[in-house]
Amino acid sequence: MRGYFAIGSEGLSKSMNVGTLMRTGHAFGASYFFTVDAHIKSLGKAMKADTSKSPDHLPYFAWNSVDEMQFPRGCKMVGVELTDDAIELPSFGHPLQAAYILGPERGSLSQEMQDRCDYIVKIPTKFCLNVGVAAALVLYDRYMAHGKYAERSLTAGAPKDPLLEHIHGAPIFRSGRKVPGFDSNS
Repeated sequence: MRGYFAIGSEGLSKSMNVGTLMRTGHAFGASYFFTVDAHIKSLGKAMKADTSKSPDHLPYFAWNSVDEMQFPRGCKMVGVELTDDAIELPSFGHPLQAAYILGPERGSLSQEMQDRCDYIVKIPTKFCLNVGVAAALVLYDRYMAHGKYAERSLTAGAPKDPLLEHIHGAPIFRSGRKVPGFDSNS
């Protein structure tokens, strides 16, 4: 998959939810994990839910406020929130470089955080989901959008046509440059 992404949450207070978000991000290949204004007493308790030990594999940034957040140039903030004007997830075009932010348990993203987001998406459900479940759905959708898979079958079951293997073309040289080990006559 091309690009990179991060997953994080604002205002979490339950260590188990932090651990679940970390494990989910790690499983889907996040580049890093972050929290903003988290109210957790110990990351050690989060590890009960994160059996993959994701802090050993991806960086964790803990910011105290929205103003402290720093992302790489070009990274787009994607808030996940049930708002009337949010883009429904199945119709959303995921940015190549993204930081996904979810709200706290029994709450919403702060208005300050929503204002900071480039996009707000919503999962088309009747009511809010657990933060870990919501993260998994968003990251799975990103994977489906940016991954390379065979076309989904219109009928039940596996795809009718397998994904064709990519065929790499020969390099294109504009200046007559010679590349060691490459014969331009073949």
